[in-house]
Amino acid sequence: MARLGVGIGWRPEIADAVERLPRLDWVEVVAENLCPGHLPDALRRLRERGTVVVPHGVSLGLGGADRPDPGRLADLAERAVALEAPLVTEHIAFVRAGGPLTASPRLEAGHLLPVPRTRDALAVLCENVRIAQDALPVPLALENIAALFSWPDDELTEGQFLAELVERTGVRLLIDVANLHTNRVNRAEDPLAVLDALPLEALAYVHVAGGIERGGVWHDTHAHPVPPEVLALLGELRARVDPPGVLLERDDDFPPEPELAAELAAIRGVLTAEGARPTPDAATDGLRPADGARGGHHDAEAVRGRVAVAQTAVLSALVAGTPVPEGFDAPRMRVQARALAAKRADVVAKVAPDLPRILGAEAYRQAFLGYARTRPMTAGYRRDALDFAEHLLLTDGIGDGLARRRLTAWWRDRAGSKPPGRLTRLAHRLVPPPRPRGRRARARLAAHPGTTTTRPVTATDRPAAAATDHPAAAAAAKAVPAAAAAAKAVPAVPAVLAVPARSVKETAS
Repeated sequence: MARLGVGIGWRPEIADAVERLPRLDWVEVVAENLCPGHLPDALRRLRERGTVVVPHGVSLGLGGADRPDPGRLADLAERAVALEAPLVTEHIAFVRAGGPLTASPRLEAGHLLPVPRTRDALAVLCENVRIAQDALPVPLALENIAALFSWPDDELTEGQFLAELVERTGVRLLIDVANLHTNRVNRAEDPLAVLDALPLEALAYVHVAGGIERGGVWHDTHAHPVPPEVLALLGELRARVDPPGVLLERDDDFPPEPELAAELAAIRGVLTAEGARPTPDAATDGLRPADGARGGHHDAEAVRGRVAVAQTAVLSALVAGTPVPEGFDAPRMRVQARALAAKRADVVAKVAPDLPRILGAEAYRQAFLGYARTRPMTAGYRRDALDFAEHLLLTDGIGDGLARRRLTAWWRDRAGSKPPGRLTRLAHRLVPPPRPRGRRARARLAAHPGTTTTRPVTATDRPAAAATDHPAAAAAAKAVPAAAAAAKAVPAVPAVLAVPARSVKETAS
């Protein structure tokens, strides 16, 4: 790997400070937050002065049972090209579950969740990594994640799991020493044993971040100063290898610029301490998988099915209120469920800031947390914001009449493919929409008599039963109880708020 040096995670909130930080060698950006054709000016200036920028993905879910989504891979590849990045990075985690493999509704975690360290999960991960490697124009490195809970019946240690992943795929590693500390507190894992088992020639770079302990649980917040324990682990890694790069992560509660500079200086101090070993030599053209590593399981689809059922049961317990699967630590799973709901509320508030403004910050949070207990996210945070607003309107969850009217207008403006423009609104005032023509349009109108406009019928127009009406539901209920429970836990999509032609005129007024 090329030498990266010491860097920091680039965020818009600290963009000006990052430009001024002394001796900064490189930055890392969240890939999903970038539009390659419209890079922020501050990031573009960094690129122009020669600062290396590495895209860091968070949504591929390579540890999930499904094969990687080609669209997400194409997006990540596009960002790597736009930034002229030497590599891209992602996580060893799953972020969604359900779907066709379990004949149940799709569930989204909105967070990185740990994969079981089993042979089945490793086989699925290895195939997914190879698919990603074939689609990306630069090398891929994967990060170990922080976790609040453990899977029962693990067959491999963390170090063995990572070492075999590298051996079978040639993928590089992004080692987060803060996550090693988190797992020491939360899962009683020995971080030194992990470091000793790692193939250090595969190391791409290192993450360092802060967190906080509450009630015996370490929360990897990226919003607190780097604790001494994490710097000590960086020193332990440095005693084993000279890392090609080290990066400070900070995602929230950004400190003043001098504090950021001081944390970077502390990292440099650890890296320049005496007694470090040289970096092991690696092949200049990248690591190679071991002979025969591409030989898959004799029944790869059955393996994916088993992993899918297990992950769906776990995610359903975390986001849909279904029972915690046998063998898991129920109190720790409840901690994880609360953390996921709180993060979901925070992100939705950022994606749709009008919601807390309309409802009031505290009322919004209480209403959203109540909604999230039994309404799992299924299609990302923007869809989640719309579904939450629709839920409040359909259940009379708003006592204030003005707030209800404002929320109704907000929902109507965003529920379609795009809000109606001025000319469209004027036309609807003057001319009633034509009746649908053609067999398909008439059939659609007959199936959805409340929809009198000619817009396409969307998912929210479907009857309530459609959300769980899957042709394999009966078979899944018998063969896969966990998947069936997950399917029942996902509430039906409510019928659309009536948006006939007259409502378009009302919205315009």
